Amino acid sequence: MKIAIDARGINLYNGTGIGTYTENILKNLITIDSSNNYHIFWSGNNFESIKKENCKIIMTSKKHQRFFEDYYFPENISKENIDIYHMPQNGIGFSQAISCKKVVTIHDLIPYVMPETVGRGYLLKFLKEMPIIVGNSDGIITVSEFSKRDILKYFPIDESKIFVTPLAADAKYAPLDRLHCKNFLKKAYNLNNPFLLYLGGFSERKNVASAITAFSKVYKDLSENYDLVIVGDYRDSGQKLMKLTNELNMLSHVIFAGFVPEEHLPLFYNSCDALIYPSFYEGFGLPPLEAMNCGTPVIASNLTSIPEVVGDTGILINPYDIESIAFAIGNLLSSENLRSELSAKALLRAKQFSWQNTASLTLKVYESVYNSEFTS
Repeated sequence: MKIAIDARGINLYNGTGIGTYTENILKNLITIDSSNNYHIFWSGNNFESIKKENCKIIMTSKKHQRFFEDYYFPENISKENIDIYHMPQNGIGFSQAISCKKVVTIHDLIPYVMPETVGRGYLLKFLKEMPIIVGNSDGIITVSEFSKRDILKYFPIDESKIFVTPLAADAKYAPLDRLHCKNFLKKAYNLNNPFLLYLGGFSERKNVASAITAFSKVYKDLSENYDLVIVGDYRDSGQKLMKLTNELNMLSHVIFAGFVPEEHLPLFYNSCDALIYPSFYEGFGLPPLEAMNCGTPVIASNLTSIPEVVGDTGILINPYDIESIAFAIGNLLSSENLRSELSAKALLRAKQFSWQNTASLTLKVYESVYNSEFTS
């Protein structure tokens, strides 16, 4: 097969879930597959890691995206006799002029389910384009069984067109020397106390406010002087969380660490006593899996896709129930035995997820769509 992949998101969406997904899928595909030819649409300079004999890199500009999507890509795909074209970024930029079979990865349907949590520009674009994307794709990849059910709920299409390929955590998320990690964070971020960790963004659907409120109810009853450490750039929606923290008189025990370089994140996971992740909605939810890869106990939502990731290796809570979250925090942080038990379970379950496996499943999707008689 000749497979074209829109890999521009690796640099255009660097640091986001879509950027991470695209990069890991591409690198693992070309590692495990030497029999097919890959035609890579690229933006940026750092393409050395995908230079392979069976890879052709087609450079694009960060500007004039509509020109490339509407004219250049369809013309190039037709000229090169491409068999499969894969759009990993929810299919945004989809062109009906593409002549070969089309595979799109739809990560979630948040704009449909929780439109109030999405910027207006992206919301309008998503709602306008998604019916066209779904209706004209030959194969749809999604990242969880929950997301598959969501797609089928909103779009009455043949279920056989949808393929589930779970995500994975990067290899850097692994058990590290705990004392070394704690000493580093003490010097670099002035973190001196044992702590509960939150990371994963500040959209209202992430429900960080409930984590702060629940922690405020139990921190005085804990056997040690715990803090809640919140990682991320909180310039916008995070300001509301700082206001809430002040109203709860928790400024001395809720620490907003701000933006943290990606290479420091494994040190946070390895230093904390647990991760709290009370999100209302996730297509997959990588932070719990990243924590599990480090052997970190997890308290996470029992909704949407998160139970598929965590399984029985963490404490699943109702994210709408503050008392339930508070009880879970108190129970876990008060029991070293429970934390050790969940840590061991988490490490075992995390082994079920790998980018190589995700890439292998993706290759099977290409083969299935290529051999299918159905064409959109």
